[in-house]
Amino acid sequence: MLNYILGEKISITSPKPQTTRNRILGIRNDNNSQMIFIDTPGIHRGDKKLNKFMQKIAHTAKEDADILVLMIEADNNRDKSIHELDAEIIKGLSPSNTPVILLINKIDQISKPDLLPLIERAQTLFNFTTIIPISATTGSGIDVFLSESYKLLPKSPPFFPEDSITDASERFIAGETIREKIFGMARQEIPYSVAVVVEEFKEDENKGILVIRATIYAEKESQKKILVGKGGEFIKRVGTLARKDLEGFFEIKIFLDLRVKLLKDWTKNEESLKRLGYR
Repeated sequence: MLNYILGEKISITSPKPQTTRNRILGIRNDNNSQMIFIDTPGIHRGDKKLNKFMQKIAHTAKEDADILVLMIEADNNRDKSIHELDAEIIKGLSPSNTPVILLINKIDQISKPDLLPLIERAQTLFNFTTIIPISATTGSGIDVFLSESYKLLPKSPPFFPEDSITDASERFIAGETIREKIFGMARQEIPYSVAVVVEEFKEDENKGILVIRATIYAEKESQKKILVGKGGEFIKRVGTLARKDLEGFFEIKIFLDLRVKLLKDWTKNEESLKRLGYR
């Protein structure tokens, strides 16, 4: 949804849950306003240090928000009722003066008769400011969401220059793009045991290329072997896909060098999390 609103891909996507790990800020400028969106990790269960970090990011991001937006997925609620975890999250919302919008995403994947009971059930769980069905893929309902949000936001000078779309560093975007390709290609626990650190990011003006060197960390030796692949096939494929996206984003030819290293049980270790940028 954030990528659709901004017209640029700054937030990685994947069919797998818990893809987003950090707070990602997106800035939308038009003739009348500047709207700042803060994308956070999804609220989920998990006892690892990494999971707890993600939960803290999600909960603390709302402290400075003028509007809270909770998104649930229609195709997770096909039995015409609210999914157990979605209901738990909604019930955990505290009444406050901050408007709360509920977005029901992926409406392109269910029929209208299945959607109405979801809206009715959500209304019984919390007094939402408004409930808006959307499809982040087709863009259906996004204009309604933007219009309703515009009405609720306070007047203020712009926080960012008009040509800004995010406060994320170029290194961060590069690392996230690499991680997205691993999420898309790897199975089971591999994506959740991977972290990417961009060690070098510089432009070679003589050659007219951008040089990016990154290390992919796995927490088990068996995972490291899978990430490298037979004859280096897996890591080469990741590099090819990531380089294509990054060249489109940065609009320059890219030399991408990827290495895979072992950092044992990093998702469970506080110091390792900090070392890998999860602060």
